[in-house]
Amino acid sequence: MRLDDWFLTAEERGNGSSKLAPWTEGNLVRPLIHGSAYFGELSACLAALGKDDLLLFADWRGDPDERLTPDGPEVAAAMAGAAKRGALVRGLIWRSHLDFLRFSSAENRHLGEDIEEAGGQALLDTRVRRGGAHHQKFVVLRHDRDPGRDVAFVGGIDLCHSRRDDAEHLGDPQAAPMPDSYGERPPWHDAQVAINGPAVAEVEKVFCERWEDPAPETRQPFRRLRDRLTRMADVPPLPKPGPPPRPAGRHAVQLLTTYPHLPRALPFAPEGERSVAKAYHKVLGRARSLVYLEDQYLWSTEVIEPFARALEREPGLHMIIVVPRHPDQDGWLAGPASLIGRAEALSRLMRAGNGRVAIYDLENHQGTPVYVHAKVCVVDDVWASVGSDNVNLRSWTYDSELSCAVIDEEPDPRPPAGARRFARDLRLALAAEHLDRDPGGPGAPGDDLADLCDPRGAFEAFAESAARLEAWHRGGCRGPRPPGRLRPHPRPELGRIRRALALPLYRMVVDPDGRPPRLRRSNEF
Repeated sequence: MRLDDWFLTAEERGNGSSKLAPWTEGNLVRPLIHGSAYFGELSACLAALGKDDLLLFADWRGDPDERLTPDGPEVAAAMAGAAKRGALVRGLIWRSHLDFLRFSSAENRHLGEDIEEAGGQALLDTRVRRGGAHHQKFVVLRHDRDPGRDVAFVGGIDLCHSRRDDAEHLGDPQAAPMPDSYGERPPWHDAQVAINGPAVAEVEKVFCERWEDPAPETRQPFRRLRDRLTRMADVPPLPKPGPPPRPAGRHAVQLLTTYPHLPRALPFAPEGERSVAKAYHKVLGRARSLVYLEDQYLWSTEVIEPFARALEREPGLHMIIVVPRHPDQDGWLAGPASLIGRAEALSRLMRAGNGRVAIYDLENHQGTPVYVHAKVCVVDDVWASVGSDNVNLRSWTYDSELSCAVIDEEPDPRPPAGARRFARDLRLALAAEHLDRDPGGPGAPGDDLADLCDPRGAFEAFAESAARLEAWHRGGCRGPRPPGRLRPHPRPELGRIRRALALPLYRMVVDPDGRPPRLRRSNEF
């Protein structure tokens, strides 16, 4: 198998100004399913940083008091501790919208201030389009005396409240505001990956490109003055990057990004970058058997079109999609605005798939809906992606995003042939949780999952499990609860009046388009 059959070539990436390599080989990539797994490993790594080591991180939301383990430390204390021990700590935190809109302006500033007081540096970064966000969530740790321990964490998990949940999905004791349907401690499903090997240096390049952007972090004079007074506008130069870490495994990694087209061009992406979108178009053009997708939003008919065309082209292709049951906004207009794009996208997929598309949401064993925040895609058990990007125009064109695509050089020995070990193991690990199957131990899905290797078998197993649980609910929850957490996802229903009122909010705020005008006109990425 040729990697360039699946990965974007440098030319296909469409951004000659980026310093990122097309891809790297010899990496070890490990999925970290759930915030508790990620936070526990991150906590240990931060505690081990010492003098002249390097900590770089980018975050959409950061709560300084979020505990990384049940007994601490808190996020700010862990990073500040590394700075006090002599590590170089640098952070890029989205400045965020105001807290009353359920965002995190105050929390993000406080995290930056705590790091500054310890001798690190954190920028509140708004170098995005109006209404846009820096949505990347990654951490890079490099070690001056032991580069074999260098690691990067990339995915969808923010360093904030509600993220420290586990497979039981009882929720993070430190909860972020969410609609009442998710309860006082919203159950949270999410994913990150840990990377060792040469790709660590590529994630570092992503940070450096953003850090070295000469444009001011904010265009608002009052904020610029406040940042200067608190020294949060200082941009000290980063040290020259060390050599890439030595090979550590058998995984090829391609980093995919989104940057918007800005009037003031980004030096590393003069017309923006949409390699996340381009990668989906390429791999969906190759899809033959199964697309497995977990996504927070699944909005936008423009973005769903390559999925629909794949279904129309391949009569044997199936799709399993897992989304949240309810939006994360529940206002009279905000809720419908969040559902408009999903309703259109699901209708298009159902027409194209003709019974080969199944949409599910999740609940825990107490019956509380689980908020699906993961951004995971596995195509034909060969190509797998874990990142910050959702399947919508905002993530593919408007915000900043970072995703890690992985292809394993090791074929998977289980039938049907043609799969790769990493992609299939990732899909089976997620399926094991959703179906209440025995995963067979970390990183080693067991015999209880053998029937799920076959795409049609997996499709049928999901359908049967969801049907049993749905029937139990409709029967008044009498008798033992059947195994599994899957429920068939209901098609969103919107009245004409609410749809008409919410449509402008959806187009301008919820799911805007950040492409250059010529690409909008041609509907290309």
